[in-house]
Amino acid sequence: MNSKLDPMGRAIADYWKTKKADRLRVFSPMFEEDEIPLTTLFRKYKAMPEIERKALDMATGKTLDVGAGSGCHSLVLQEKGIDVTAIDISPLSVQTMKERGVKNVLEQDFFTLEGQFDTILMLMNGIGIVGTLERLPKFFRQLDNILAPGGQVLCDSSDISYVFEDENGMIDIPNEMDYYGEHSFQMQYKDTIGEPFDWLYIDADTLKQKVGRFGYFVEVVAEGEHYDYLARITKMV
Repeated sequence: MNSKLDPMGRAIADYWKTKKADRLRVFSPMFEEDEIPLTTLFRKYKAMPEIERKALDMATGKTLDVGAGSGCHSLVLQEKGIDVTAIDISPLSVQTMKERGVKNVLEQDFFTLEGQFDTILMLMNGIGIVGTLERLPKFFRQLDNILAPGGQVLCDSSDISYVFEDENGMIDIPNEMDYYGEHSFQMQYKDTIGEPFDWLYIDADTLKQKVGRFGYFVEVVAEGEHYDYLARITKMV
């Protein structure tokens, strides 16, 4: 990724160096403007949501931290003695992780990564990198390549159907939407504007329905306070 198109990385780098940063703004055609608090990307284990702590406690063996950002999850795992590799497509995030002491860091796209891992972590709605339901086959083909025998994927996501709830409590999905969890976003930090990207919020029932055709099994191992959940994905025997 060109660092000039890397608002997330620039915000992470600024916060790491100065302990303060401007707003990391998030835009979407479907939602009002939002922002990502930079402090959440640097939180310690005790400040993390329960489902993130559970995932970190479940991680075993050689572990991959996907979309690692500032490296907060990788640092926790390192302290536990876990062999963890952090990847991110943001060059500034990768540099920040190195400065923060993450030992194994790669500027790397998940879908072109090589190697074998016992645990693959995709936290903070990390499975969203799949983008759309149509791209799930590509995701599972990559798991076939990099998930070690007996390995696990620990990912969290959210059921955002509540966004489309009307005043009567009914879910009213716009007719033009293929799936209500498919959205596009764009980020801005100061004068750095990133490229638009697709992001997938997949509800647990849909995930369970989809994985079987690819030879995988999913179980929900924890539920959060705001329609979010932690799933464990494993290869069928």
